[in-house]
Amino acid sequence: MLDRLTAAIDRHCVGPGSDTAIPRLSLVAVDEPTEPTGQLYEPMICFVADGAKRTTAGDLSEVAHAGEMLLTTIDLPVTAALEKVPYRSAVMRLDDQALADLIIELDETGPAAPPSATGQVKAPMAPELLDAITRWVELLDAPADIRPLAPRIEAEIHYRLLRSPFGTVLRQGALADSTTSRMRQVTRWICERYDQPLSIDAIAAVAHMSPASLHRHFKATTGMSPLKYQKHLRLQEARRRLAAGDATVTQIAQAVGYTSPTQFNREYRSTYGLPPGQDATRLRTPPTRTTTRRP
Repeated sequence: MLDRLTAAIDRHCVGPGSDTAIPRLSLVAVDEPTEPTGQLYEPMICFVADGAKRTTAGDLSEVAHAGEMLLTTIDLPVTAALEKVPYRSAVMRLDDQALADLIIELDETGPAAPPSATGQVKAPMAPELLDAITRWVELLDAPADIRPLAPRIEAEIHYRLLRSPFGTVLRQGALADSTTSRMRQVTRWICERYDQPLSIDAIAAVAHMSPASLHRHFKATTGMSPLKYQKHLRLQEARRRLAAGDATVTQIAQAVGYTSPTQFNREYRSTYGLPPGQDATRLRTPPTRTTTRRP
């Protein structure tokens, strides 16, 4: 079954990664080793069909291998590194409303989740779930079938996910007052204000928690403190803008929220190993190695 899913991804993935005609479905196909990259993951599930990928967020790290799935419950800045290539995966962005509606329909709340769940959870794919995911991706072979059938297969995937080891975490995320839901609200709030000065008291007020409780739950969920989380967002966006080459280092530092160019240079070099200007030059230099897609 993994071979069948891998073949479907190969038929329809354009470049290393691409969105598809199916809502909330993206495909990833990489054949050559690549450098670790900083990315902002949104709530989603990555179903790995081939290879292996490590994602690191602060003090937390997970490796998802072929036949496994990785759930990201919040907006999370991570460093992604391929540990085994060729790498193939199908990525489903979570539809919170659809999950909540299904939970109500099933009339279940499930067992209580731990007070703080990590922002990323790994589990094996059951055969029934893998079959549903494969059929979902294979709808791309028949575009006329996508509109009538994709929502139905997606609903089946949701059902099987609720019956999987992810079920408890997904149910907790659908509860408005759960810790998972609060952390999702807080991380999204920070993402929308990453370039602004933030205080722990203001973030705690959004979470309706004391500063000490916020810090404990936030660190358990993301692997980092709220202010370090904001720093990662700033540096990731700065690196993206540096690679684009449409502004100076000083302009970019100010745009992402740094008032001190010295602090920006120091934190950037500590994170990426080079000063911003040198890293920008390297990022804009085309790689000499050519990549060949596997047939």
